[in-house]
Amino acid sequence: MTHVVLESCIRCKYTDCVDVCPVDCFREGPNMLVIDPDECIDCAVCIPECPVNAILPEEDVPSDQLAFIKLNADLSPKWPSITKRKPPLPDADEWKDRRNKIDQLVR
Repeated sequence: MTHVVLESCIRCKYTDCVDVCPVDCFREGPNMLVIDPDECIDCAVCIPECPVNAILPEEDVPSDQLAFIKLNADLSPKWPSITKRKPPLPDADEWKDRRNKIDQLVR
């Protein structure tokens, strides 16, 4: 199994998770991160680091977020690796508690 970045990362892109990842499995898109399922070792150290609870084990992804399993797999080969923490997006605090942000995803 792998871990999955969910919708709550969209328009926030907090990168606290990146610093603790021992295998550098995070990929950076314009306004969210994804996890490369081929690189993730299921260690779970990233989960408590995410301030918006955007990371879950694949088996715990809620039914309304299942599309993000495929989304992480599809986008991770296209986006570059991120290995160091960066500042979140400028308006991250305004977006962090919003729901239904999939239409805001920039691929």
